[in-house]
Amino acid sequence: MTDEIDVWYFMIPIAMVFVGIAIIVFFWSVKSDQFEDLDRHGSNILFDDDNAAHQEAQKKTTTSSDTQESREQHDHTT
Repeated sequence: MTDEIDVWYFMIPIAMVFVGIAIIVFFWSVKSDQFEDLDRHGSNILFDDDNAAHQEAQKKTTTSSDTQESREQHDHTT
């Protein structure tokens, strides 16, 4: 019985270290803008073989995000 309890003295700190690492990685990814452009990376796999279509998708993604940003800026100014 005491051997089973002794295991918890190792498992709980190890679990806390893993949670701490996960929190640090999450905040690092948010701070380094890893979640800024989610659409572009999702469409990369669709146009992997076709460079012309891939370039067109990139242009549409950046144009739509630029349009959305300009709308948001306009809404904030009015």
